[in-house]
Amino acid sequence: MLRAENLVKTFERNEKHKKKTMFNAVDGISISVSPGEIVGVLGPNGAGKTTLLRMLGCLMSPSAGTVEVEADGKLLTSEQEIKRRIGYLSGNTKLYARLSTRELLATLGGVYGLSEEAIIARVERISTLLDMRSFLDNRIEKLSTGQTQRASISRCLIHDPEIYIFDEPTLGLDIISSAAIVNFMKGEKERGKAVLYSTHYLEEAEFLCDRVIMIDQGKIIAQGSVDALKEKTESASLREVFMKLMEPSGQRLEGGNES
Repeated sequence: MLRAENLVKTFERNEKHKKKTMFNAVDGISISVSPGEIVGVLGPNGAGKTTLLRMLGCLMSPSAGTVEVEADGKLLTSEQEIKRRIGYLSGNTKLYARLSTRELLATLGGVYGLSEEAIIARVERISTLLDMRSFLDNRIEKLSTGQTQRASISRCLIHDPEIYIFDEPTLGLDIISSAAIVNFMKGEKERGKAVLYSTHYLEEAEFLCDRVIMIDQGKIIAQGSVDALKEKTESASLREVFMKLMEPSGQRLEGGNES
């Protein structure tokens, strides 16, 4: 389980010809993801989604609050221990262009201390899982956008993490590439993995998520199952829920205790 309590991230706002001010990109958010669960993080651009995910992945230190991982019956609080349990995908991840995906995975497997036999087995499974056999030995610089995204996801799998944190994993992909990644997330959930991801594709989130958390201006404005949120807002779809919550004149749901 991944759990965070009262996360805050404060930045300095530097506006031309104005006095410097501080603002909270993430403002007191608590969140948890359990094994075998997919949780979506939704919100408009600038809501604080990426900052939140980076803190949960221990890629950014919070200004306040805690991040913990519970695994094998133990509570982990060390950043290094937590990172080894997480597979993190960011939209701006850069890969080694002159390597093939197979070479990239072999290199990362070595970094994680896997044996040569374990690396071969993991690469075989991952290439099947993400349908990468046809381009596994092509240089990354020669891959299409969808192939590159699958290669990027593959590097998150080599150490078989318990938790996945994906920041817009299907952004800009074609239907076939998106389907491969969506099916991957569903399969990992069935294997008991915890999946946390942000997306702007609300139909995708409605199809995949056990729960969603909607944030705006660094705060949770609604959370719960898709069905619970649709019922509470008298909406027919998650997209309609989102639009109602984001209406400036509308009454926003406070992030209550719905599960």
